[in-house]
Amino acid sequence: MGNPTEKEAPAPRTTGGSKGALRPPRILLYVGAVARHGSIRKAAASLHIASSALNRRILDLESELGAALFERLPRGVRLTTAGELYLHYVRRALADLEFVGSQIEQLRGLVRGRVRIAATESVAGRLLPAAIAKFQLKHPGVVFNVVIEAAGRLLDALTSDAADLILTHDLYNRSDVSVLAVASQPFCAVVARDHPLAASATLRLRDCLAYPIALADESLAGRALIDRALLKTSFKFEPALVSNSIETMKAFARMSQAVCFQFRVGASFDADMVAIPLTDPGLTQAQLFLAMRRGRSLPSAAAAFSEHLCAVFEEMHLKT
Repeated sequence: MGNPTEKEAPAPRTTGGSKGALRPPRILLYVGAVARHGSIRKAAASLHIASSALNRRILDLESELGAALFERLPRGVRLTTAGELYLHYVRRALADLEFVGSQIEQLRGLVRGRVRIAATESVAGRLLPAAIAKFQLKHPGVVFNVVIEAAGRLLDALTSDAADLILTHDLYNRSDVSVLAVASQPFCAVVARDHPLAASATLRLRDCLAYPIALADESLAGRALIDRALLKTSFKFEPALVSNSIETMKAFARMSQAVCFQFRVGASFDADMVAIPLTDPGLTQAQLFLAMRRGRSLPSAAAAFSEHLCAVFEEMHLKT
Protein backbone atom coordinates (compact mmCIF):
# COMPACT_ATOMS: atom_id res chain seq x y z
CA MET A 1 0.00 0.00 0.00
CA GLY A 2 1.19 3.55 -0.65
CA ASN A 3 1.96 6.19 1.88
CA PRO A 4 -1.33 7.59 3.32
CA THR A 5 -0.11 11.11 2.60
CA GLU A 6 0.00 10.21 -1.08
CA LYS A 7 -3.67 9.25 -1.28
CA GLU A 8 -5.23 10.63 -4.43
CA ALA A 9 -8.11 13.05 -4.15
CA PRO A 10 -11.40 12.04 -5.76
CA ALA A 11 -11.82 13.35 -9.27
CA PRO A 12 -13.98 16.49 -9.47
CA ARG A 13 -17.39 16.22 -11.04
CA THR A 14 -17.87 17.85 -14.40
CA THR A 15 -21.38 19.27 -13.99
CA GLY A 16 -21.39 21.21 -10.78
CA GLY A 17 -21.59 18.37 -8.25
CA SER A 18 -25.20 17.40 -8.95
CA LYS A 19 -26.49 13.86 -8.45
CA GLY A 20 -25.36 11.49 -11.18
CA ALA A 21 -22.74 13.86 -12.61
CA LEU A 22 -20.01 12.15 -14.62
CA ARG A 23 -16.52 11.98 -13.16
CA PRO A 24 -13.63 12.40 -15.60
CA PRO A 25 -10.70 9.95 -15.36
CA ARG A 26 -8.22 11.34 -12.85
CA ILE A 27 -5.28 11.06 -15.22
CA LEU A 28 -6.89 13.53 -17.63
CA LEU A 29 -7.26 16.05 -14.83
CA TYR A 30 -3.70 15.38 -13.71
CA VAL A 31 -2.17 15.99 -17.14
CA GLY A 32 -4.26 19.12 -17.61
CA ALA A 33 -3.23 20.52 -14.23
CA VAL A 34 0.50 19.88 -14.80
CA ALA A 35 0.31 21.49 -18.25
CA ARG A 36 -1.58 24.48 -16.86
CA HIS A 37 0.77 25.12 -13.94
CA GLY A 38 4.02 24.12 -15.65
CA SER A 39 5.01 22.44 -12.39
CA ILE A 40 4.22 19.08 -10.82
CA ARG A 41 4.51 20.59 -7.35
CA LYS A 42 2.05 23.43 -8.09
CA ALA A 43 -0.33 21.09 -9.91
CA ALA A 44 -0.29 18.67 -6.97
CA ALA A 45 -1.10 21.50 -4.58
CA SER A 46 -4.07 22.56 -6.72
CA LEU A 47 -5.30 18.95 -6.79
CA HIS A 48 -4.72 18.43 -3.07
CA ILE A 49 -2.50 15.39 -3.55
CA ALA A 50 1.17 14.72 -2.86
CA SER A 51 3.57 15.74 -5.62
CA SER A 52 5.26 12.34 -5.47
CA ALA A 53 1.93 10.61 -6.15
CA LEU A 54 1.18 12.92 -9.06
CA ASN A 55 4.66 12.47 -10.52
CA ARG A 56 4.29 8.69 -10.28
CA ARG A 57 0.98 8.75 -12.15
CA ILE A 58 2.49 10.90 -14.92
CA LEU A 59 5.49 8.56 -15.18
CA ASP A 60 3.16 5.54 -15.37
CA LEU A 61 1.21 7.18 -18.18
CA GLU A 62 4.38 8.06 -20.07
CA SER A 63 5.49 4.45 -19.72
CA GLU A 64 2.17 3.19 -21.11
CA LEU A 65 2.36 5.61 -24.04
CA GLY A 66 6.03 4.95 -24.70
CA ALA A 67 6.74 8.68 -24.89
CA ALA A 68 7.54 11.50 -22.51
CA LEU A 69 4.73 14.02 -22.15
CA PHE A 70 6.73 16.55 -20.14
CA GLU A 71 10.32 17.71 -20.32
CA ARG A 72 11.68 17.98 -16.78
CA LEU A 73 13.41 21.34 -16.29
CA PRO A 74 15.33 22.75 -13.31
CA ARG A 75 12.27 24.82 -12.46
CA GLY A 76 9.15 23.02 -13.53
CA VAL A 77 8.14 21.06 -16.62
CA ARG A 78 7.35 21.79 -20.25
CA LEU A 79 5.15 19.88 -22.68
CA THR A 80 6.89 17.80 -25.32
CA THR A 81 5.44 17.39 -28.81
CA ALA A 82 3.80 14.18 -27.62
CA GLY A 83 2.52 16.08 -24.60
CA GLU A 84 0.90 18.72 -26.81
CA LEU A 85 -0.93 15.96 -28.70
CA TYR A 86 -2.08 14.29 -25.51
CA LEU A 87 -3.22 17.61 -24.00
CA HIS A 88 -5.34 18.21 -27.08
CA TYR A 89 -6.99 14.84 -26.47
CA VAL A 90 -7.48 15.70 -22.77
CA ARG A 91 -9.30 18.93 -23.57
CA ARG A 92 -11.58 17.28 -26.11
CA ALA A 93 -12.32 14.34 -23.80
CA LEU A 94 -13.23 16.61 -20.88
CA ALA A 95 -15.41 18.78 -23.12
CA ASP A 96 -17.22 15.72 -24.50
CA LEU A 97 -17.76 14.34 -21.00
CA GLU A 98 -19.15 17.67 -19.83
CA PHE A 99 -21.53 17.70 -22.79
CA VAL A 100 -22.81 14.20 -22.01
CA GLY A 101 -23.24 15.11 -18.35
CA SER A 102 -25.20 18.24 -19.19
CA GLN A 103 -27.44 16.31 -21.56
CA ILE A 104 -28.16 13.74 -18.85
CA GLU A 105 -29.01 16.56 -16.42
CA GLN A 106 -31.32 18.05 -19.01
CA LEU A 107 -33.12 14.73 -19.32
CA ARG A 108 -33.69 14.81 -15.55
CA GLY A 109 -35.08 18.32 -15.83
CA LEU A 110 -32.28 19.95 -13.81
CA VAL A 111 -31.47 23.59 -14.40
CA ARG A 112 -27.74 23.55 -13.81
CA GLY A 113 -24.68 24.09 -15.94
CA ARG A 114 -21.67 26.20 -16.71
CA VAL A 115 -20.98 28.47 -19.66
CA ARG A 116 -17.42 29.50 -20.55
CA ILE A 117 -17.10 32.64 -22.64
CA ALA A 118 -14.05 34.41 -24.03
CA ALA A 119 -14.83 37.91 -25.29
CA THR A 120 -13.42 41.11 -26.68
CA GLU A 121 -13.25 44.03 -24.25
CA SER A 122 -15.86 46.06 -26.16
CA VAL A 123 -18.66 43.82 -24.85
CA ALA A 124 -17.39 43.63 -21.27
CA GLY A 125 -18.89 46.87 -20.02
CA ARG A 126 -22.56 46.31 -20.75
CA LEU A 127 -23.66 43.96 -23.52
CA LEU A 128 -22.34 40.66 -22.13
CA PRO A 129 -23.07 41.30 -18.42
CA ALA A 130 -26.61 42.41 -19.33
CA ALA A 131 -27.20 39.30 -21.43
CA ILE A 132 -25.94 37.05 -18.62
CA ALA A 133 -28.07 38.79 -15.99
CA LYS A 134 -31.22 38.44 -18.11
CA PHE A 135 -30.48 34.77 -18.85
CA GLN A 136 -29.94 33.98 -15.17
CA LEU A 137 -33.38 35.33 -14.28
CA LYS A 138 -34.78 32.21 -15.95
CA HIS A 139 -31.82 29.91 -15.27
CA PRO A 140 -30.35 30.83 -11.87
CA GLY A 141 -28.51 27.52 -11.63
CA VAL A 142 -26.31 28.30 -14.62
CA VAL A 143 -22.94 29.86 -13.76
CA PHE A 144 -20.63 31.74 -16.11
CA ASN A 145 -16.86 31.92 -16.52
CA VAL A 146 -15.99 35.03 -18.57
CA VAL A 147 -12.48 35.86 -19.77
CA ILE A 148 -11.64 39.06 -21.67
CA GLU A 149 -8.88 38.42 -24.19
CA ALA A 150 -7.10 39.93 -27.19
CA ALA A 151 -8.48 38.91 -30.61
CA GLY A 152 -5.90 36.23 -31.41
CA ARG A 153 -6.20 34.57 -28.02
CA LEU A 154 -9.99 34.42 -28.33
CA LEU A 155 -9.62 32.00 -31.22
CA ASP A 156 -7.05 29.95 -29.32
CA ALA A 157 -9.48 29.63 -26.40
CA LEU A 158 -12.25 28.50 -28.74
CA THR A 159 -10.29 25.92 -30.74
CA SER A 160 -8.73 24.42 -27.58
CA ASP A 161 -12.22 24.15 -26.00
CA ALA A 162 -11.15 26.42 -23.16
CA ALA A 163 -14.22 28.47 -24.13
CA ASP A 164 -17.63 27.33 -25.34
CA LEU A 165 -18.38 30.61 -27.10
CA ILE A 166 -16.48 33.70 -28.16
CA LEU A 167 -17.52 37.27 -28.95
CA THR A 168 -15.02 38.88 -31.30
CA HIS A 169 -14.65 41.51 -34.00
CA ASP A 170 -12.20 39.52 -36.13
CA LEU A 171 -12.37 35.85 -37.14
CA TYR A 172 -9.50 35.85 -39.68
CA ASN A 173 -11.59 33.65 -42.02
CA ARG A 174 -10.99 30.57 -39.88
CA SER A 175 -12.45 27.35 -41.28
CA ASP A 176 -12.54 25.69 -37.83
CA VAL A 177 -14.94 28.33 -36.44
CA SER A 178 -18.72 28.36 -36.87
CA VAL A 179 -20.43 31.78 -36.74
CA LEU A 180 -23.73 31.67 -34.85
CA ALA A 181 -24.68 35.36 -35.16
CA VAL A 182 -23.25 38.58 -36.52
CA ALA A 183 -24.15 42.22 -35.95
CA SER A 184 -22.96 45.35 -37.69
CA GLN A 185 -20.81 47.41 -35.32
CA PRO A 186 -19.63 50.68 -36.85
CA PHE A 187 -16.31 51.92 -35.53
CA CYS A 188 -16.66 55.29 -33.80
CA ALA A 189 -14.73 58.25 -32.53
CA VAL A 190 -15.69 58.70 -28.88
CA VAL A 191 -15.58 62.11 -27.20
CA ALA A 192 -17.00 63.85 -24.16
CA ARG A 193 -20.39 65.54 -24.63
CA ASP A 194 -18.83 69.02 -24.36
CA HIS A 195 -16.17 68.24 -26.99
CA PRO A 196 -16.11 70.45 -30.13
CA LEU A 197 -16.72 67.36 -32.28
CA ALA A 198 -19.63 66.05 -30.22
CA ALA A 199 -22.32 67.51 -32.48
CA SER A 200 -20.93 65.86 -35.63
CA ALA A 201 -23.11 63.25 -37.34
CA THR A 202 -20.08 61.45 -38.80
CA LEU A 203 -16.33 61.97 -38.79
CA ARG A 204 -13.22 60.95 -40.65
CA LEU A 205 -9.94 60.14 -38.94
CA ARG A 206 -8.49 63.37 -40.39
CA ASP A 207 -11.05 65.39 -38.38
CA CYS A 208 -9.51 64.10 -35.13
CA LEU A 209 -5.98 65.35 -35.79
CA ALA A 210 -6.55 68.70 -34.05
CA TYR A 211 -7.15 66.97 -30.70
CA PRO A 212 -5.18 64.65 -28.41
CA ILE A 213 -5.53 61.03 -29.49
CA ALA A 214 -6.02 58.06 -27.16
CA LEU A 215 -5.18 54.95 -29.15
CA ALA A 216 -5.55 51.25 -28.37
CA ASP A 217 -2.46 49.08 -28.40
CA GLU A 218 -2.05 46.15 -30.78
CA SER A 219 -3.86 43.70 -28.48
CA LEU A 220 -7.27 45.29 -29.20
CA ALA A 221 -9.15 44.67 -32.44
CA GLY A 222 -9.84 48.34 -33.08
CA ARG A 223 -6.15 49.18 -33.41
CA ALA A 224 -5.76 46.96 -36.48
CA LEU A 225 -8.75 48.70 -38.11
CA ILE A 226 -7.24 52.13 -37.53
CA ASP A 227 -3.79 51.07 -38.72
CA ARG A 228 -5.24 49.67 -41.95
CA ALA A 229 -7.29 52.84 -42.51
CA LEU A 230 -4.26 55.08 -41.89
CA LEU A 231 -2.28 53.21 -44.56
CA LYS A 232 -4.65 54.75 -47.11
CA THR A 233 -4.12 58.32 -45.86
CA SER A 234 -1.34 60.89 -46.15
CA PHE A 235 -1.10 61.43 -42.38
CA LYS A 236 -0.48 59.40 -39.26
CA PHE A 237 -1.52 59.62 -35.62
CA GLU A 238 0.83 60.75 -32.86
CA PRO A 239 -1.15 59.48 -29.88
CA ALA A 240 -0.98 61.21 -26.52
CA LEU A 241 -1.97 57.92 -24.85
CA VAL A 242 -1.69 54.27 -25.87
CA SER A 243 -3.44 51.66 -23.73
CA ASN A 244 -4.95 48.18 -23.74
CA SER A 245 -7.81 49.41 -21.55
CA ILE A 246 -10.90 50.92 -23.15
CA GLU A 247 -11.98 52.39 -19.82
CA THR A 248 -8.62 54.14 -19.41
CA MET A 249 -8.87 55.67 -22.88
CA LYS A 250 -12.43 56.87 -22.30
CA ALA A 251 -11.49 58.37 -18.93
CA PHE A 252 -8.58 60.20 -20.55
CA ALA A 253 -10.92 61.51 -23.26
CA ARG A 254 -13.32 62.85 -20.63
CA MET A 255 -10.55 64.70 -18.81
CA SER A 256 -8.50 66.12 -21.67
CA GLN A 257 -10.74 66.81 -24.69
CA ALA A 258 -9.06 63.84 -26.35
CA VAL A 259 -10.58 61.54 -28.96
CA CYS A 260 -10.59 57.77 -28.44
CA PHE A 261 -12.01 55.05 -30.65
CA GLN A 262 -14.38 52.18 -29.99
CA PHE A 263 -16.88 49.88 -31.60
CA ARG A 264 -20.38 51.22 -31.07
CA VAL A 265 -21.32 48.21 -28.89
CA GLY A 266 -18.80 49.33 -26.29
CA ALA A 267 -19.43 53.07 -26.56
CA SER A 268 -23.20 53.43 -26.55
CA PHE A 269 -23.79 53.10 -22.81
CA ASP A 270 -21.78 56.06 -21.50
CA ALA A 271 -24.16 58.92 -20.71
CA ASP A 272 -21.35 61.49 -20.68
CA MET A 273 -19.75 60.36 -23.95
CA VAL A 274 -20.76 60.59 -27.61
CA ALA A 275 -19.95 57.90 -30.17
CA ILE A 276 -19.66 59.30 -33.71
CA PRO A 277 -19.40 56.84 -36.64
CA LEU A 278 -16.23 57.06 -38.72
CA THR A 279 -16.66 57.02 -42.50
CA ASP A 280 -13.10 56.19 -43.56
CA PRO A 281 -12.86 53.15 -45.89
CA GLY A 282 -12.73 49.95 -43.85
CA LEU A 283 -14.27 51.43 -40.71
CA THR A 284 -17.94 51.45 -41.68
CA GLN A 285 -18.32 47.67 -42.11
CA ALA A 286 -16.98 46.45 -38.76
CA GLN A 287 -18.87 43.55 -37.21
CA LEU A 288 -19.32 41.66 -33.95
CA PHE A 289 -19.37 37.85 -34.19
CA LEU A 290 -20.73 35.17 -31.86
CA ALA A 291 -18.92 31.93 -32.64
CA MET A 292 -18.23 28.37 -31.51
CA ARG A 293 -15.79 25.70 -32.64
CA ARG A 294 -17.02 24.04 -35.81
CA GLY A 295 -18.20 20.48 -35.28
CA ARG A 296 -18.55 20.76 -31.52
CA SER A 297 -21.74 19.83 -29.64
CA LEU A 298 -22.18 22.46 -26.94
CA PRO A 299 -23.24 21.53 -23.39
CA SER A 300 -26.93 22.29 -22.88
CA ALA A 301 -26.32 25.44 -20.80
CA ALA A 302 -23.94 26.88 -23.40
CA ALA A 303 -26.32 25.95 -26.22
CA ALA A 304 -29.21 27.69 -24.44
CA PHE A 305 -27.14 30.81 -23.80
CA SER A 306 -25.96 30.88 -27.42
CA GLU A 307 -29.64 31.02 -28.48
CA HIS A 308 -30.18 33.83 -25.97
CA LEU A 309 -27.24 35.78 -27.43
CA CYS A 310 -28.53 35.20 -30.96
CA ALA A 311 -31.74 36.95 -29.89
CA VAL A 312 -29.66 39.83 -28.46
CA PHE A 313 -27.84 40.12 -31.80
CA GLU A 314 -31.16 40.20 -33.62
CA GLU A 315 -32.31 43.08 -31.40
CA MET A 316 -29.07 44.91 -32.22
CA HIS A 317 -29.68 44.36 -35.92
CA LEU A 318 -33.21 45.77 -35.71
CA LYS A 319 -31.90 48.93 -34.04
CA THR A 320 -29.36 49.67 -36.79
